[in-house]
Amino acid sequence: MEKRALGRTGMEVSVLGFGGAEIGFQKSPQENVTRLLNAALDAGLNVIDTAECYGGTEDHASSEDLIGDALSHRRNDFFLFTKCGHAAGFANEEDWDPKMLEQSIERSLKRLKTDCVDLLQLHSCSEALLKTGDVIEVLHRARAAGKTRFIGYSGDNEAAIYAVTSCPFDTLQTSINIADQSVLDTVIPSARYNGLGVIAKRPIANAAWLSGEIPPANGYIKPYWDRLSELNYPFLHTPDAVSFALRYTLSIPGVHTAIVGTQNPDRWAANARLLDAGPLSKAEIETIRTRWEETRRPDWTAQR
Repeated sequence: MEKRALGRTGMEVSVLGFGGAEIGFQKSPQENVTRLLNAALDAGLNVIDTAECYGGTEDHASSEDLIGDALSHRRNDFFLFTKCGHAAGFANEEDWDPKMLEQSIERSLKRLKTDCVDLLQLHSCSEALLKTGDVIEVLHRARAAGKTRFIGYSGDNEAAIYAVTSCPFDTLQTSINIADQSVLDTVIPSARYNGLGVIAKRPIANAAWLSGEIPPANGYIKPYWDRLSELNYPFLHTPDAVSFALRYTLSIPGVHTAIVGTQNPDRWAANARLLDAGPLSKAEIETIRTRWEETRRPDWTAQR
């Protein structure tokens, strides 16, 4: 699998990474996760991204627990990314208290069964919080203490712009796909200029078009279904739609890895094959970009 240097971190990351949200929120069995992740590593993937808030209840392990149990014996075989913040939900401001964040980091390390992650990211905190500097300082202290090698910001829109221009971070994780391109003219060029590694989340737009003409009930997917219904890219009506969408995201200059989630242990070899056709042509990229510019509405901001 192709690898790219993740900005100034220098980490040679696989262009496909594993996103841990689905296994936590969907309560995947440990045995499935163990098989899935080991198969992914064996297929050449070397990036695993998760967060403290991805699942975890009294009767089921969190994403971090599942990953730690599955792969702690292969810790040197992959780059481990996690995120801290809003563990109790986006509206809970107490989660951003520096002491709470420090406790969150300690919980993550324990769950992941490691003393140090490769990347620790602030998880979608607001621009206002970033500007106070307190939450960023927590990450700096964690790095100084050897709990993470690099620090990053995961988020979108105005906060993402501030994160890449204020330069305290090594990486940015943000939404980039055929239905979410608002960052391409502003955020991504700034990230490239400042040497940040770029991690694309939701790189296939949740495959929202697969629900056909019936709007999906899942509120996480529906905004992309609405957009794609208007964009109506011709390739969405072909068997290669998922491959085309993923290759588009990875064709964006400055994108280093794309995070894809799944619960299917047999999915990773198939995901790797989606890239066999290589990058999209310049003409194909320009067609998608033009359609986006002609169709997008003012409220089509990046989805968190």
